[in-house]
Amino acid sequence: MDIDMVNELTRVVYTFWVIFSFSFLVALTGAMSPGPLLTYTIIKSAQANTRGYLMGLWIITGHAIIEAVIIVCLLLGFSFMFKNILVVRTIGILGGVILFYFGASIVRNVYRGSPSISFLNSPDGKNQGLPASGNRALENPVLGGMMVSMSNPYWWIWWVTIGLAFITQFDISFRNWLNLAAFFLGHEAGDIVWYLIVSILSFFGLRYMNMRAYHGILIFCGIFMILFGIYLGISPFLQGRIGSF
Repeated sequence: MDIDMVNELTRVVYTFWVIFSFSFLVALTGAMSPGPLLTYTIIKSAQANTRGYLMGLWIITGHAIIEAVIIVCLLLGFSFMFKNILVVRTIGILGGVILFYFGASIVRNVYRGSPSISFLNSPDGKNQGLPASGNRALENPVLGGMMVSMSNPYWWIWWVTIGLAFITQFDISFRNWLNLAAFFLGHEAGDIVWYLIVSILSFFGLRYMNMRAYHGILIFCGIFMILFGIYLGISPFLQGRIGSF
């Protein structure tokens, strides 16, 4: 093999690994921060009768689909749309309503006594778990991952600030497709690692909790979603400019 070819291959592999690693760490740090997607993953993993430990994988699959779309949009030059305060406020209102409804449905189901918790102490998982929030899209973890991701305006803001800066800094483009692949794969790997851990702990841990503790966790998660939804809905109107988010 020609020495120049070896050097070029080494450079390509090194660049790929650097971009992948940085993207992985940035995504992992963001994924570990509390938010609606984390709460949704905990709830869906606990609801599942079987293979709830894989729920994080399906949720992040939906999350990744939306992120692939927004990356393409950013590379095509549509970032200006998300710098418009009207767009941010619209996303905030719609996202806030979705999260509020999701959280309120969880709390309502608990207080109505509709959630069946018999499956928690049943290793065979044959009994039914907590009913879904009432929104059929949220019942499907892939669609739910997409909806919950899009409902959070801070996710959009992250991409047009940190995400766009990362893309610019590492010269990520359709032309440099290896850089693009490293960035996307690294980012989604960071999300998958954390959310798989969360879904595994939620599925195996919550299944053996007593009714009071389990309901307490559900109410806490539901209230968090309600408060976060309210905050997302009003915060764009409390800030004078997008950069202050």
